Amino acid sequence: MIKGPYWPVPLGRRDGRVSIASESFTLPAPFANITQLKAQFLSKGLSVNDLAVLSGGHTVGISHCSTIATRLYNFTGKGDTDPSLDPRYVPQLKRICFPTDKTTLLAMDPGSSKSFDEDYYNVVLKRRGLFQSNAALLNDKTTYAYVKLQAKSHGYIFFKDFQASMVKMGQIGVLTGKAGEIRRHCALIN
Repeated sequence: MIKGPYWPVPLGRRDGRVSIASESFTLPAPFANITQLKAQFLSKGLSVNDLAVLSGGHTVGISHCSTIATRLYNFTGKGDTDPSLDPRYVPQLKRICFPTDKTTLLAMDPGSSKSFDEDYYNVVLKRRGLFQSNAALLNDKTTYAYVKLQAKSHGYIFFKDFQASMVKMGQIGVLTGKAGEIRRHCALIN
């Protein structure tokens, strides 16, 4: 539906018999810096390249203004704006998002937020990524090189890379042997 890539999802993965929220792989915080992002990905067996690739998933979707309010209105606690944001983009965002706005939604990839494509990398390269974690990709030589590569491509490399990184991510913490169970209904224990 969103013209994205296909990847095989292995069936028969074992799930735990209980769910413990603290044991789940939490998504990186939108305000994470490159050091935090790399550490979180590496701790799960994902590479810095996987970080750059999987961040491209932000080509689809939305965010709330409240997620970026600090970047726009009080970045260092002095009523300032995050200097890593394109200063020409800030007024556009401020016209849409107000400091206490908790309901307004923004496209992660304006202009193509309903299509899976490489345009997200153009947004990041222009310093218009909504999250600090998007901007952080420009602060590491490996992730920056990937952003530049994808901003010039036509999605072919990105789709292939995304497929591989999604399969790799799907293998995080797989239970084997007698641990867990293969569920008959994925939302319920057997």
